[in-house]
Amino acid sequence: MTEREKPAALIVDDDEVFRTRLCRAFELRGWEAHAASSGAEALAIAREAAPDLAIVDLRLASESGLDVVKSLRELDATVTILMLTGWGSIATALEAVRQGADHYLTKPVDVDQILAAFQGSGQTLPDDAPPPAIVPSLARVEWEHIQRVLTDCGGNVSQASKLLGLHRRSLQRKLVKSPPRV
Repeated sequence: MTEREKPAALIVDDDEVFRTRLCRAFELRGWEAHAASSGAEALAIAREAAPDLAIVDLRLASESGLDVVKSLRELDATVTILMLTGWGSIATALEAVRQGADHYLTKPVDVDQILAAFQGSGQTLPDDAPPPAIVPSLARVEWEHIQRVLTDCGGNVSQASKLLGLHRRSLQRKLVKSPPRV
């Protein structure tokens, strides 16, 4: 497969280690991978490479990933944009979709999960890539439900704990933990 026949991915994240690993994983799966640490760099690469998939972190060092998503969408309406964040919530997911993102995933995330979301948008993977399957764990479903209830309560932990039937301190302990892997 020549370079021009390969699908292209643009990874926009200020975490250099994560960005480098994700690029390497895409390349191992037959993709052309481009990395950017800022919105300006991402737009410059997108103009040149015309990626099929853009993966954008919500929080970049000096800007919001939502602005990058909006700019990428204005630049190319056909690119599939996936928003990543370390602390997902329903509110940020909705805002990401409003700005032009096609999918929203919370970190930690791996390439197989990203490719599953890409494939879910009607796109096709290279012939040699196996189709990944994602089944969220019960802990992950619980974490997402707690986040949704907390968002519905406007961040009020006491009100959310009453609605969830949990003691306030128990809910606070759950909120301190990182989101479980899918």
